[in-house]
Amino acid sequence: MTTLKEYLDSAGCEPMLSDLIILIAAQAAPIREAFIDNQSYAGTENTSGERQAALDVWSDEHLTKVIEESGLVKELASEEKSDVVTFPGAKGNYAVVMDPLDGSSLIQVNLCVGTIIGIYDNGKALSRGDELRAAMYMLYGPMTVLTISVGKGVYTFAMDKSGEYRMLEGPVKMPEGKIYGSGGLNKDWTATHREFIESIEAEGGKLRYSGSFVADFHQILKYGGIYCYPATIDNEIGKLRLVFEANPIGFLAKQAGGAISDGKNNLLEISPEKSNHKTPIYVGSEGLIKRLESICGR
Repeated sequence: MTTLKEYLDSAGCEPMLSDLIILIAAQAAPIREAFIDNQSYAGTENTSGERQAALDVWSDEHLTKVIEESGLVKELASEEKSDVVTFPGAKGNYAVVMDPLDGSSLIQVNLCVGTIIGIYDNGKALSRGDELRAAMYMLYGPMTVLTISVGKGVYTFAMDKSGEYRMLEGPVKMPEGKIYGSGGLNKDWTATHREFIESIEAEGGKLRYSGSFVADFHQILKYGGIYCYPATIDNEIGKLRLVFEANPIGFLAKQAGGAISDGKNNLLEISPEKSNHKTPIYVGSEGLIKRLESICGR
């Protein structure tokens, strides 16, 4: 089975980018090992006012330390930090954006959580999603799975008992499916969002929503459909973050033949206003995104 390094070499990745990807991907093992000792909440909030799990803090600190020590990264933006961090002594010109532990509220009930990473080669963390050089996530489920794109399709790998990533599938093509999940309370949905969801349900759509963005997207990538965290009646800007969540996941969706939107615009074409820029998110099969935008554009 093809290893991660063998794949990156065959994809023509420059050595420094390959080194950075392999280094970050390897951190899935220590993050996963830290689950047992970091079950509680940390008593702090992140930049979006959300309670931080102890593992949120641990993962953020661990990844930040590893990335800084690599000397490959000039800027780092993390969901758990209020500002972009700069590393003046870096020899590389990469920038990393990350959600160190997406879905951390599910740790105590042992459901899937993950780490989302985006990598730019322009040294600027606050860049558009369509400028990403690579995007990936590590999903901590029955297997530790790495899903990655370096701009040449999407490939999935699983970590074996030695810590080596071995290819499971690729290039992955997202089908037109009927799985859907939507955040926000039903009573707070806008009329257009409700109409869109009802159109999916009328065609036999199946609800799948866990509260972990990365885990829910992984199902969409495999089976097709759409993940939504929409604007609501009382919150037009949405909840999820453009920089750490929408851009890396949207890049992967696009590379697999899918799309990402805020209901009217391709999120990959939006320049972030700040590190915790929030946005409504719809990501999944291209046909469903087109239907959504036709409804919202009326």
